[in-house]
Order: sequence, then C-alpha cells, then structure tokens
Amino acid sequence: MAQQRMLQFVTVSREMPEKRAASVRAQDFGEIYREFAAAKAAEQAARCSQCGVPYCQSHCPLHNNIPDWLRMTAEGRLQEAYDLAQATNTFPEICGRICPQDRLCEGNCVIEQAGHGTVTIGAIEKYITDTAWDMGWVRPIRPAQERAESVGIIGAGPGGLAAADALRRAGIQVTVYDRHDRAGGLMTYGIPGFKLEKDVIGQRIAQLEQAGVQFVQNCNVGEDLSFDAIRGRHDAVVIATGVYKSRELDGDHASAGGIVRAIDYLTASNRKGFGDEVPEFDSGELNAEGKRVVVIGGGDTAMDCVRTAIRQGALSVKCLYRRDRANMPGSQREVANAEEEGVDFVWLTQPRGFTVGEAVEGVIVQQMRLGPPDVTGRQAPEVIEGADYVEEADLVIKALGFEPENLPALWGVEGLQVTRWGTVKADFRSHATSLPGVFAVGDIVRGASLVVWAIRDGREAAENVLSYLAGAQAVAAE
Repeated sequence: MAQQRMLQFVTVSREMPEKRAASVRAQDFGEIYREFAAAKAAEQAARCSQCGVPYCQSHCPLHNNIPDWLRMTAEGRLQEAYDLAQATNTFPEICGRICPQDRLCEGNCVIEQAGHGTVTIGAIEKYITDTAWDMGWVRPIRPAQERAESVGIIGAGPGGLAAADALRRAGIQVTVYDRHDRAGGLMTYGIPGFKLEKDVIGQRIAQLEQAGVQFVQNCNVGEDLSFDAIRGRHDAVVIATGVYKSRELDGDHASAGGIVRAIDYLTASNRKGFGDEVPEFDSGELNAEGKRVVVIGGGDTAMDCVRTAIRQGALSVKCLYRRDRANMPGSQREVANAEEEGVDFVWLTQPRGFTVGEAVEGVIVQQMRLGPPDVTGRQAPEVIEGADYVEEADLVIKALGFEPENLPALWGVEGLQVTRWGTVKADFRSHATSLPGVFAVGDIVRGASLVVWAIRDGREAAENVLSYLAGAQAVAAE
C-alpha cells in the first residue's frame, strides 16, 4: 500500500503545474516517504529467519542484537528496537550508513547464504535511529552522579567519541583534543557527505557537548600542547588519533603537480560542503570538474574518491588496482555503485611512473597478472613485461592507504611502545599501553580499519579506564 501511494504521488505530481506540484511535494512527500520507509523496513525486518545461530550478530564487531531488533521493527516496536540497538552501539545511525554490511552482518545472513537475498540490516538500522531522532527518543546524556576524575582523549574520531560517550555517562569529566576545527575525524573530513551526511555526525557531537564533554579544537599535540601536559591535566588519557600518514608512490615524476593525496582531496571536498573557503578547490588543484581523473588504489578510500570525482563533474574517472575484482579490499557494493555511476575499473594494473608537462599528463601503467599466493594465501600480483601503456590524466589521486605517524617522536614522549608497524602497542583486551593510565584505541592500534571497530575499542577502553580509576582511588584511600 505504501509503495502504491509513493508511485501515485510521483505520477500525479509530474502531471500538475509546476508551482502546484512543488507545493504538494513540500506538503505531502515527507509524510508519504516516511510511510513508505516504515513499510519497507518492516517488510525487510520480517524476512529475518530468527535462526538459532545468528551469524549476522557474531560477525558484527559490536555483536549487536540484530535478530531481536529486527523482530521488534517487524512488529512496529520501533522505540524498543532503537533502545536495543543503542545498548551495544554508540552510533547506530552512522554504522547503518557506512559499515560494509556486505562483508559483515548482511554478508553472513543465513537467507543470503541460501541464495534468497540478504535482509537489509544496515538500511533498517539507519531507519530505526533516524526515526528515534525525529521522535525525540534519543535521550540526553545525564550521569546519575558526577565524579571528580577527568580523562583526556586525543582524537575526536569514532573511537575517541565512543569512549567520551561511555565515560561521560559514568560521570567522568571528559576533554577531547583534536587537530581539526570540527570533531568527527575522518567521519567529518574523510567520508563524503553522500555516504554520511554531516548533520548526522553533528547531532551526536552536540549531544556530547550538551552533556558537558569539552572539545579543544585545532590542537596539534606536540606543537600546541605537549602530551605530558595533557597527562598532567587528567587522571587517565585515551589515544584515539587514527592514522593519517598517506602511503606514497614510487616512480618517475611521482611528485608532479596534479598528483594528490586522497586525504587532501576528500578533505577539500568536505570542507567545500561545509561552506568553508578552500583555495585549493577553487583553483582546481583539488577539484575534479572537467578533468580526466585516475584514482590509484582498491580500498574504501579509493571508492570514496572515484564517487566524489563523478559528483564533481569529472570528464572521466578510472580506478587502477593491481589485483582483480575478487581480490580488492574495498566493498563490492561500493564497486557496484561506482560502476553504475560511470566509473571505469581497470583491474590488474599499477603505475610505473607519470608523463608530465607543466603538470601530470598521464599515468604509465604496468599490466599485471596474479601469481602464486603470498604468505597470507593471497595471490601476489606480477608485472607483465612489455605490456606498459599510458593512461591520460589531468588529476591523479593516490588512495594507497594510511600508515601511523611516529607518535613517540612527534609528541616527544619516551616509554610509549609501538609495534614494528608503527602502531601504538596496547593490550587487546584492556587497551592499556606501556604508560600507566594511558590507553589507545582504533586505527592507531589496529592500523587503518573500520569505524565500527573503533567504536568497539572506544567502548571497551572506557570500561577499563573506569576500572583503572577505581583502582587508583582505592590505592589513594589506603
């Protein structure tokens, strides 16, 4: 019925004079769309088989109680469904939008495995939480009792914000330090707005601010404020900086004009969306409009770049990846979306160098084949000799992944142990580092990973920070 109303509405509004149609659309579309979305969510949720072994739940890093909130949605018990989703996930509306469900919950749905198409878990999670915000079911954070202890969190990305939420609910005084002028980390400046609307992040940040969490923006630790100073201000510290150091390309003319980092390109686009002054975008340096764009890489960041370039009006967008489609690390759903939007994927290719004039003019492409598996079991790509060619390009975007910054050197701190990969060494259960009272979460521990894993780390670390503070209090009382 809701679907019929939606189709009738579209047909009738098209046949009306424009002014009248605009009035009707403004008045009625929201109501009809909400009815349609509710019906679709209930329809999909009812498809859940309520299997005895919920693989969707076990393959979710947060172990969300997916079958139960699906059942509640099918029964129209949306507020209960939201309360259950929020109990295990600090930001369900964000995960519903950007989690790679095809690799996690939906990809392991029993119905999907049986060949009948997965339950659209992510879309339902998004619908439940968006409805909760609209209906006022998302309650303010009001600690039952204020505590004197304070915790400093370095990094306002998903891990840091999840820890801040849990600690503030426990009455802890929380201050979040971040290098950017807006909180959210890569959710704000790395992920495009067409995937994650910025007001969705903003409403959670506003919730934390209203709860008393203090945000110190434009703060580069080690420059504007020392790490030791932050430790001195607080009873415990959580490091949640993420990883921002881009992997670089080798080859001739790899530093030529027109060859840019993915993080710079995406940040410029997101800042433009906020209405900021972005000279590098306005000059065309970080703007794909009218250009032949080549993106190098096969992960989720590469998918964000190619789809952003399409929306900016690129003349053409090609993505080079050194393995085949089956072996790429990015979401297959994202690849399908990009292809539908006009992106051309050139599998089994990698850059050898660049042709340049005043700026980049082309990518010298090596064709590859998959050889024997490497130590992880993944087939290693091999160069096909003599099969090089030039791919014309006006803008080349490097989306090769991210590496951790050298925090001990950057912050001038001794005793903070790191792994051989440069990530902060932390206990995988407690998230405690080698420094007393200092914890670490998210990508700075895991390497570049998913938002949902950072949320899990932040929640777990908050529990262990509370235990650490309780222990410190007990020692002080003796």
